[in-house]
Amino acid sequence: MAAGAQPADPAYASLDRAYAALRAHDYDTAVAQFQSAVALSPRRAAIRKDLAYTYLKIGEPVLARDQFRDAVTLDPADITAALEFAFLCNETKQQAEARRTFDRIRRSATGAQKETAERAFHNIDDPLASGIERWQRAIAMGADNFSAHFELATLAEQRDELVLAAIHFERAWRLLPDRRTVLVDLGRVWRAQDRTADANAALLAASRGGEPRAAEMARELLPARYPFVAEFRAALALDPANHELRRELAFLFLRMDQEAEAEAELRVLTQNAPDDLLSATQLGFLLYGRGERLAAQPLLDRVLAGNDEELANRVRAVLRLPQLIKSRDQKPASVDAKVMAERSLKAGYVKDALHYFETAHESDPADFDVMLQLAWTNNILHRDAIAFRWFDLARHSPDPKIATEAERGYRNLRAASRRFNVTGWLYPVFSTRWHDAFGYGQIKTEVNLGLWFRPYVSARLIGDTQEAPNLSERSVIFAVGMVTRPWHGVTAWGEAGIALSYAKLTATPDYRGGIAYAKTVHEGRWFTATTLDALFVSRFNNDFLVYSQNRAGYGPLYWNFNLTTDVRRQDWANFVETGPGVRVPIAESMYVTFNALRGRYLIGGSERRPGFSDFRAGLWYAFTR
Repeated sequence: MAAGAQPADPAYASLDRAYAALRAHDYDTAVAQFQSAVALSPRRAAIRKDLAYTYLKIGEPVLARDQFRDAVTLDPADITAALEFAFLCNETKQQAEARRTFDRIRRSATGAQKETAERAFHNIDDPLASGIERWQRAIAMGADNFSAHFELATLAEQRDELVLAAIHFERAWRLLPDRRTVLVDLGRVWRAQDRTADANAALLAASRGGEPRAAEMARELLPARYPFVAEFRAALALDPANHELRRELAFLFLRMDQEAEAEAELRVLTQNAPDDLLSATQLGFLLYGRGERLAAQPLLDRVLAGNDEELANRVRAVLRLPQLIKSRDQKPASVDAKVMAERSLKAGYVKDALHYFETAHESDPADFDVMLQLAWTNNILHRDAIAFRWFDLARHSPDPKIATEAERGYRNLRAASRRFNVTGWLYPVFSTRWHDAFGYGQIKTEVNLGLWFRPYVSARLIGDTQEAPNLSERSVIFAVGMVTRPWHGVTAWGEAGIALSYAKLTATPDYRGGIAYAKTVHEGRWFTATTLDALFVSRFNNDFLVYSQNRAGYGPLYWNFNLTTDVRRQDWANFVETGPGVRVPIAESMYVTFNALRGRYLIGGSERRPGFSDFRAGLWYAFTR
């Protein structure tokens, strides 16, 4: 029996704890245990799939994608994992990889999986093909500019037309040499074509000089070793105006005791880059050391007249001239770091921006603007606890603008981090359609348990002056409930309570809950706003209603398009309406709205006319404590 026994599963204990954590919805523990199981059994694709699905539950599509990639590598016949990987590649902006994977699946799979891969492949490939054709036609008609070549190259790379991509990435870069990231794109495509020497030349050129982000991207793709002289030569042949690259080659020659080669490169630099005082200093020292003082003097004079006091003092030391005291009004290093942080933020490289802002703070700890930017950057990265501390520091700024903005961020995050959070809103509104005034409001106290949901107690007011049917319950509703944390604009909630009618003096059980989605997009003063509520209400005969409210406009002016429908097909709850509106701010979190709407019922058979007009005037107020 001992001889025939199977060896113990080394990952069993970790997997047992992982699945138990999944059943308890403790996803952080499940992730940790699955990671432990992967380390113990790295060749088991099924564990990586379960880890990937767990990552999806906590909203980590990139991590999930990487685990599905490993699962497919370990088990290429697993079409389900391959499809999941392909869809996640597409979702995380890796279209080329998604297209290749869907293409492979559609050629090898059968049945429904083949059809799914075929549709997904064409959803990606067809727009790429038409885009390539469109840009080729535009270039043929004379659009010989950076954007045309770059867009064509980008589409070609995503479609695996690498020869076409390389040609147009290079043409785009030649038109705008300062766009160093295009050199990285070119190097990446050449590497995919197995043109290793050309790829390393492009990446080496991109890694020296120009955009810091491009340099960082290039270094990640370069070999870990230091470049060879021949690679420097190839990079300079591609990018002869790259002065930092040429200077580094010159100093490499000096370390190799190849003074003649170093001097040749330095002469090119001093001729083509007269502001390169470091190269002028080094060449001047070489000539001075050889006794060619007349030839060295113009170069050393250039350095003495320049704005680099440290280099100038080194020259003075060689020439035995008096040293100058270093200027006290030099620009602090924090200024350059702030500039780089702002550029990184504008380009969407938030983690790079955070690094630069931290460097700026180290250089000037009293810069309140940097503290504020650190707060916002950490907030963007969902590091709210750290952002809260930076807002707290920045709100003590002597600059009222910085202090006000920091105070607002501090209050918002304080509300999110406090144990108890009280919110309230009130919306009285008059409607000509019903010839009635309505009052809606709620005050709610949430308990922050540090979990994905928050329990709360609530008092809700729904009333009117004329007792309009189905629009006013003329009650105060006391309830307890739970609400989830927002996820991509979506929240779910549910509550149970009792409705106390102030008109009839009755008490009725009340159950309601649903899912809410909200998103607003701003472009200057232009904006679009969408709210979607799916709501169960026990009062309306256990009905399920859906409200969609959409606005688009400029500044205070906008246009409405609203839809209301329900499951029980009640005539009053099924209509569309549209029309102009205006929102006038009065104070913070308070504004007046006016809307002129024209609508139509979607279900007939009632005494109402199918069409209606409505003018609404309302006052919105909200607060958080």
